[in-house]
Amino acid sequence: MDLMKEQKFGYGCMRLPVLDANNPASFDYEKIEVLFDNYLQQGFTYFDTAYTYHGYHAEEAIKKALVNRYPRTSFQLATKMPLRDFKDTEDLQRIFDEQCKNCGVEYFDFYLLHNMGTNVYQKCCNYGAFDFVQRMQKAGKIKVVGMSFHDTPQLLDEILAAHGEGIDFVQLQINYVDWEQPNVQSRRCLEVANQYHKPVIVMEPCKGGTLANLPEEAEKLLKAYNPKASIASWAMRFAASQPGVFRVLSGMNTLQQVSDNAETFKDFQPLNEEEWEIIRTVTKIINDATAIPCTACAYCTHGCPKKIAIPQYFALYNSIMRTTGSFSSQMVYYNNIALQHGRAGDCIGCKQCERTCPQHLPIVEYLKVVAEKFEKQSFPGRK
Repeated sequence: MDLMKEQKFGYGCMRLPVLDANNPASFDYEKIEVLFDNYLQQGFTYFDTAYTYHGYHAEEAIKKALVNRYPRTSFQLATKMPLRDFKDTEDLQRIFDEQCKNCGVEYFDFYLLHNMGTNVYQKCCNYGAFDFVQRMQKAGKIKVVGMSFHDTPQLLDEILAAHGEGIDFVQLQINYVDWEQPNVQSRRCLEVANQYHKPVIVMEPCKGGTLANLPEEAEKLLKAYNPKASIASWAMRFAASQPGVFRVLSGMNTLQQVSDNAETFKDFQPLNEEEWEIIRTVTKIINDATAIPCTACAYCTHGCPKKIAIPQYFALYNSIMRTTGSFSSQMVYYNNIALQHGRAGDCIGCKQCERTCPQHLPIVEYLKVVAEKFEKQSFPGRK
C-alpha cells in the first residue's frame, strides 16, 4: 500500500459527542451517526479510535455508530494497543482479541502501538510488542502497522533504528504552536520520521481545539489575509503541508466542522510563503497568550486519586490569562466543576498524571498555580 496516496483527512474519535460531560461513555449516538454519515458522504473513510478513549468505551461506540451500519469495506478503521495497560506477552493477544470484539471486526486496517515513549519502550521490547503486531499483520488481522509517539526525537530515532522494519508509519503531534516547543518538538520528530522514510499521520493539528479559538489579534491577522478561510483550516493546512505527511486527523463534534475540513481537503492547497510568515506571527501571539499548553486529551485524569478535573481547570486558567474582565465567570465554572471533582489544591503530588501526559507538562506545579488563582474564595456547597 502506498500510504502517500491515501486520503489526507481522517476522523479522530478521541472526543466524540456525549450527553453528560461527566460520563465519557454517555455517547450521543444520534449526533455521532449524523457526523459519521456526513463525513462518509463527503468521500472520506478513515476513522481513528483507541482502546483507552472515552474511559475504555470508544471502540464500542465505533461498533454501534459505524461498523454495524456500514459494509466493512466502505471504511478504514484504526485502533491502538494500550502500552501502559498490557501486562505481559499473553496480555497483548487478550487485549487485541477484546478490541476485535469491541469493534465488531475481523481485522483492523491500521493498528498502532499507542503513546510510545520512554515510560513504555523497554516494556515493549521485553514482552515482544513489536513482534506481536508483525505476527498479527502476517496473519491478516492488521493491514498497516504504526505507532503513535509523544516523546523526544532522539528516542524516535532509537526506536526506528531498532524496529523500523516492522513499522509502516508514525503518528505524530504536529501543529504550528508545537513546531519548536521543547516539550513536543514537532519539527524534529517529523524530520526523524522522514529520515527513516516513514509516512506520517498527524494528530492534534488544532492542539485540542486551541488553534480554532485564537486570541483576537491572531484571528484578525488570519481573517485579513483570507476572510473566507476558517481559523481551523489554517492549522489543518499547516499540518498537511509538511513533507511526509499523508493524513491529518480531526476530532469533529459539529456538521460545520466536518464540512469545513472536507472543503479544506477536497481541493487541498499547501501553504504559500506569505501564509507561512503569517503562521509564524500567529504562533508568537499565541505563545505570548497561553499560560499552560494543555491539549485536553485527559490522559492525566485516568487514575487520579483525587479525581481532579485537570484539563478543565487548565482551560479556565488559560481563558483568564488570555482575556481581561473574565475572572468572575471563570470562577463560577471552577466552583461548579469542583462540586463533582477534586480541586486543583487537592493534588497530593503523586505525579501519576505527569507520567501519562503526552505533552510532558509539569502538571503538579501547574495545579499549584491554578489553585493559587482560584481557591482564595470559598466553594459554596462543597463539603
